[in-house]
Amino acid sequence: MKHYDRTIKQVTVYLSGLFILTLGISLSIYAGLGVSPVSSLAYAFTLATGISVGLTTIIANVLFIIIQIIITREWKFRSYLAQFIITLFFGSFADFTLWLVQAFLPMPETMLLRVVYLMASLFVVSFGLLGYLSARLPMMPYDALTYVISDHFNMTFSKAKVTSDLLNVIIAGIVCLLTVHQLGSIGIGTIIAALFIGKILGVFIRSWQQPLVKWMMHSKYKS
Repeated sequence: MKHYDRTIKQVTVYLSGLFILTLGISLSIYAGLGVSPVSSLAYAFTLATGISVGLTTIIANVLFIIIQIIITREWKFRSYLAQFIITLFFGSFADFTLWLVQAFLPMPETMLLRVVYLMASLFVVSFGLLGYLSARLPMMPYDALTYVISDHFNMTFSKAKVTSDLLNVIIAGIVCLLTVHQLGSIGIGTIIAALFIGKILGVFIRSWQQPLVKWMMHSKYKS
């Protein structure tokens, strides 16, 4: 019973984190100043095809799973299945939160409001990442790919993260240039997100991760 109670808390924190994360991404999309590196390829596909951002998020993450298989030359069925299931949740959340943002927030018709939405997205994304990472459940394909790059090419995780972000942004930029003839998903917001989300997340982790993990691991059941 104790284990069940802990698992329920972990799953709740995990899914809440993913939901909040997609809300932050939707805010950055609404701001129109460029999305974070992790979302740049998916949003580039949306601009190129007109398909919903939720569906292109799923497509992009399936590509990240395929790249993992190519690099490792291993078929880890359970791991990839878990990543795919998470991706389905993430894609669904992406469409829903973008609808929420567009339905209930004023249209960013001024640069000031666009900047406000962008700044807000940094903190919302970071808060979502706090929950997602603290739950210690299976990683999203993009994050799993970063670990694969780190292990396979003997890089530190930070270098692998910079490498995967850079490649994602470059490919997204190429897709946008070839299809909509502008950078599209790439902009000043992309650079700001790359520079500051990690720093904000670090502050959140130092302040709130330990109490959050302690709450998840605590059970009201004695046995």
